[in-house]
Parts: sequence; structure tokens; C-alpha cells
Amino acid sequence: MSEVTRAFTLGPALLFVPADRPERLSKALERADAAILDLEDAVSADAKSSARDAMIAADPDPERVIVRVNGPRTPDFAHDLAALAHTRVRRVMVAKAEDPASLGLLERFEVIALCETARGIVHAEQLAALPQVVALMWGAEDLVASLGGTSSRRDDGGYRDVARLARARVLLAAGAFGKRAIDAVHVDIADLEGLSAEARDAAASGFAATACIHPGQVATIREAYAPSAHLVAWARGVLDAAEGERGVFRYEGRMIDEPILRHARSVVARATS
Repeated sequence: MSEVTRAFTLGPALLFVPADRPERLSKALERADAAILDLEDAVSADAKSSARDAMIAADPDPERVIVRVNGPRTPDFAHDLAALAHTRVRRVMVAKAEDPASLGLLERFEVIALCETARGIVHAEQLAALPQVVALMWGAEDLVASLGGTSSRRDDGGYRDVARLARARVLLAAGAFGKRAIDAVHVDIADLEGLSAEARDAAASGFAATACIHPGQVATIREAYAPSAHLVAWARGVLDAAEGERGVFRYEGRMIDEPILRHARSVVARATS
């Protein structure tokens, strides 16, 4: 594949669907920007084989479906790859990605490396450097579990410092290698206010998308990623003003230089995508 075909262009709302419930896939694609057909945590151990069969029978749309496979350290990983050979799927999310060498069998796919263990976070830069990797995602609950912890969040609902560090490291690793970053799911389905705040922060920080586990979360994520009309107007205004300026200039009382212009270009790009 060329670098163009490997570019991650999905988002901003990616909805997980259990692979053993393929009847939910079409509805997920109606609601979300893309669906993540999950062969890992959403499927019990005794149902994984039937889930693979269901995935093959569903003939997932290669343009808008990502398949999450089990971690490379598990026996199910090889079975998942064998099943994928019978589908048109070309985007794969690798659960508990840790060792770059373990992704060597996925060179024909566009890979999303899911960093959700301490080892995975530490190796985020190495994973992002792989040519088949188009994006990184991080997972809070598995990460804390891998450390022996019990919760990724404080009593006030915010992430603990270790989770915030992992989130930032994955975003930085992805950006360093020109890849996209996907923010973790918000597991409190009813907490749309908290989801909105996190998704707005994700968009402002540079994440390309946020994954979710319930259709009711999709609209909140989309709204959070869409720049406001006021912000779009400002971005277009400052870019127009820049055409007649050389170097640093002032716009609406604010100093404008190249980093600010890049922010403005990003806003316009999000508004037109």
C-alpha cells in the first residue's frame, strides 16, 4: 500500500460492536462514522470461534469497518488473522499492542495499535514508527489493570495522573510519526456531560477521533469535534488576514504567528471534513 492509502481518515465517532452480534453492525454504521467490530473484550472466550464465523458471514464493509483482534500474546490472535483472510477487511485494531515485531504479520492491513498496557505505552513510539500503523489508540482500564490498580479515575471523575500521562504519550507518539490518535472510550454511558468535556479536550489537543461503546454517545462526540461557528469564522478571518501580512502580525488584538495559523488551518479542515 502507498502512504496515501494508509492514511487514517475515519472519525470522529468510532462505535464498538461485538463481533458475535453482527445484526448490530448495520445500525452502528448508520449512527457512527465507523464501526469497530470487536473480537476481543466484547466476546466471551467460549464465543470467539462463532464470532469469527459471524464476522466472515457479515462481509464487513472495508471502507468503514475496523476489526479489533485479540492481542498478539494470545492464541486467538492467529485464529483472528486466519479468519480475516476470508474477508475484505483492511483496517485492523490490535488489542494490547506491545511488541512492534508482533505486528509484522499485518503488513497488508492498515493497523491501529491499541496501547493499553504499561508495556504498550512504553513502546508507543516504536509502534507508531511502523509503516503499516496508521493510528494509535490508548485504553485506560486495561492500562491501570496491567499496573495492579483498581480504577483509572478519581472520585471527581477525572483521570488519575498515570492515565493522563499515558493519554498524552500516545498522542505525542502518534504525532511524532505523522499518525493519528484515537481517544479512549468513556465507560460511563449516562455521563454525556463528562464525555462531551473529554471529547472537546481530545479534539482541541489533536486527537482525530474518540471511540465509544454505545450509540447514544455518538452525537455527543460528533458535536464536540465539530468546531463552533464562531471558531470557524475566526479561523477563516485570520487566514484571510495572513495573506496580506509578512511574518508576525496582530489580528483582533492577538499576536498571530505560524503556529496559530496552523491551528486555524486545522479548524477549517475539521469544519469542511
